[in-house]
Amino acid sequence: MPMTPRPRRSILYMPGSNARALEKGRNLDADSLILDLEDAITPDAKEIARSQILDALSEGGYGHRELIVRVNAINTLWGKEDIAAMATSGAHGILLPKVDSAIMVQEAEALMVASKAPDDMAIWTMMETPLGILHSKEIAFSSSRMGGLVLGTSDLVKNLHCSHTHERLPIVTSLGLCILAARAAGIAVIDGVHTDLSDDKGFEYSCRQGLEMGFDGKSLIHPKTIEMANSVYSPSEDELLWSRTIIEAHGQAIKEGQGVIVIKGKVIEELDVQNAERLVAKANFISATESKEV
Repeated sequence: MPMTPRPRRSILYMPGSNARALEKGRNLDADSLILDLEDAITPDAKEIARSQILDALSEGGYGHRELIVRVNAINTLWGKEDIAAMATSGAHGILLPKVDSAIMVQEAEALMVASKAPDDMAIWTMMETPLGILHSKEIAFSSSRMGGLVLGTSDLVKNLHCSHTHERLPIVTSLGLCILAARAAGIAVIDGVHTDLSDDKGFEYSCRQGLEMGFDGKSLIHPKTIEMANSVYSPSEDELLWSRTIIEAHGQAIKEGQGVIVIKGKVIEELDVQNAERLVAKANFISATESKEV
């Protein structure tokens, strides 16, 4: 399942047990929504949440937003039923929690296929356990349905017995391994949540740090953080101007049979052109979604 220019700047978790939140999600500016059946749902509300998510997906009205359902782990009381129910729900993907190995992905995929999931329904995985991080490469390549890796940094910090810090140095190795795996496999990779909703500066820092590291976007737990995530993960005007200059100059150089391009003293290589094209494609997709539903 190759990468598309679809932006995933902001991916908001929404509890499936909260019908009002599911309704509100239709009008939020998040690029993607994770409709949650796992951590945010108490055991006695699991089946209600499943039913409400199915109803919400059936009703539709989410426009351009990518819809991913986080199911319960396949070895829980609810996991297999979650996957079977969501296979034909109309969601774009299923997010598997606490994935430790490629085998776990393949077991879920087999259940999806048996439940008649469409071929383009993606599998996403939560990366939140030490074993999962160590197996990130195998997980990223485990299925042609793989859509992306989502960092579960809160669980990861707990499992590593480390601390949440401003610079996130205790988990930077884990973040880097997942980014490497995702880029090698050609899939998306989403940064973990920032849990302190009163720490606006810290949240902005984590977004900018994630962008610099190579993440595609930020997972979120509150709508008020969508605007900042979208702003940070959107190509800036300066980036787009430079990208378009590179693309235009490269096209002209090809016509003239030139092998090397120098713009403002900088030697431009093919990799620079590819990155410029990626940023422009992303900006065009964002612009299209802002002007109309796509």
